[in-house]
Amino acid sequence: MLDRLRVSEAVGLRRDELDLGRARLWVRRLKGDLSVEQPAAGGELHAIKRHLASRTDALPWLFTSERSEIAHVICAGQPMTRQAVNDLIAAAAERAGLPGVHPHTLRHSCGFALVDKGHDLRLIQDDLGHRYPRHTAHYTRTAG
Repeated sequence: MLDRLRVSEAVGLRRDELDLGRARLWVRRLKGDLSVEQPAAGGELHAIKRHLASRTDALPWLFTSERSEIAHVICAGQPMTRQAVNDLIAAAAERAGLPGVHPHTLRHSCGFALVDKGHDLRLIQDDLGHRYPRHTAHYTRTAG
């Protein structure tokens, strides 16, 4: 599910938008797309639970940046930044030998993977939060 979000949507997620009991997450979509409640299941749900269990703060954000003590005091209560996500993805891509990978690459990869698995285009549209079908249709162009 997190691979379907824009970085700005992911870093803006709040704890109160996650319903662990129902395994659902409210996603406030950006760029005029449709905000939706999405399932959070499987490995993602377990990872989110582990992440929350390891935190000792009461900050409202689902994801916060790790910072030095001085920076943490100055930036207390702030969510993880888009740049921090960009840096994490770039570092992971470099270690994996995958040049040119950025966070939005994951979102596009998810769209193509869902089409390749035969998922209904309207469901993919909902998953990605696209308002218009034409924004989702480009994932079908290379699917065999």
